[in-house]
Amino acid sequence: MKKILLIEDDPVLRETTAELLELSDYSVITAANGKKGIDAAKNESPDVIICDIMMPEIDGYGVLKALSEEPATRRIPFVFLTAKTERSDVRKGMELGADDYLTKPFEESELIGAIESRLAKMAILRELDRAGETDSTNKSPRTLHELKNFMDDEGKEYSFSAGESIYVQGDNSNTVYLVLKGSVKTYVLDEQGKELITGIYKADDIFGLVSFSQNISYKDYATALEDTDVVGIAKEMIKEVLVADPDLALSFMQYLSDSLTEAKKQLLQMAYGSVRKKTASTLLRFAEKIPGDISGDIHVLRSDLASVAGIATETLIRTLSGFKNEGLIEIKNRDIRILDKQALERMS
Repeated sequence: MKKILLIEDDPVLRETTAELLELSDYSVITAANGKKGIDAAKNESPDVIICDIMMPEIDGYGVLKALSEEPATRRIPFVFLTAKTERSDVRKGMELGADDYLTKPFEESELIGAIESRLAKMAILRELDRAGETDSTNKSPRTLHELKNFMDDEGKEYSFSAGESIYVQGDNSNTVYLVLKGSVKTYVLDEQGKELITGIYKADDIFGLVSFSQNISYKDYATALEDTDVVGIAKEMIKEVLVADPDLALSFMQYLSDSLTEAKKQLLQMAYGSVRKKTASTLLRFAEKIPGDISGDIHVLRSDLASVAGIATETLIRTLSGFKNEGLIEIKNRDIRILDKQALERMS
C-alpha cells in the first residue's frame, strides 16, 4: 500500500482529504503544520507528499525547500494543494521543484490522478535505475531550482563592492550569473551618457544571458548596487543541461518569459505613468529587490531610482520630498524608509 503524507493546517480539510485517500487504498500520514510535515517526511519516507502553502510554523515553500536539501527526501514527489490561484504562486512553487499544483476546491479525480501520475513516474525511474540506464549519483538538474543549485556548485564565485562593475558593454558574453547575495542593476547608456536601468536582480535571480546560439558581446552594463556575491558559469554548460532535458528547458524559457514581461511592465510605466505613480511604483520595486537594514532603511541612489522610473533625477527628488511631507516615507541622506506602504501601493 502506497504511503501519502498530507500536510494541511485546516483540520476539516485534512480529515476529509485523508478519508478520501484512505478510501482509494492509500495509507495516509497527516501533519498539521510545516514543521511537523518535515519531521514526518524524514521519519516515514512517504511515496508522495501533498502539502498546503499557507500554514503556521513553516509554509509550503519552506517545507519543499527543506526536503529538497535532504538526500533522503529530495526525490519524493511533491504536490501543492492550496486555495491560492495566482499565477505567481504557481510559478514560485514550480521553480522550487514542485511536481504538481492543485487548487481548492478540487475534484477527487484530480487529486487521485495527480498522485497516480507521480507514482507512475517514480516507478519508471526506479526501473531505469535498476536497469542501469540512470546513475543514482547523476547530478543533472531536473528543475529550475536544481539548475540554480547546479550553477552554484559548478560555477565560480565572485564578490563585488557597491558600485563595482560585474561586466561592461562589449565584454564577451560567455558567462551567465546567479546572484547569491546582494543586488545587481543592468543598464544601457543613451547618447548623452544617461543611464536607463533595464533590470534589478536580487538573490536567486539569473542575469547576463545574451544568446545560446551566437557568440556576441554584452549589450548592457551590470553593476553591484550593494556588496554582492554572484556565481558565474559558462553559458555552454547551461546549454548542455537544457538540451538534455526538454522539461527543464521549458521551465527556463518560462523564467525568461516572466522576466521579459516584468521589463515590459517597467517600460509601460515609464511611458504612461504619472510622476507620482512612477516614483511610488519604483520605490516599491526597489524595496522588494533590496532588503532594508535592521531599521528598514533602503540604501539606493536617487539616480538609480530616477533611471528606473524614467524621469529626471531632479523631478524624482522633488517627488520624494513631497512623499516625505505627506508622511509616506522618511529620508536620511541616501537612505529611504517606507512608512506607509499601502498608500504607495494605492498610488502605483
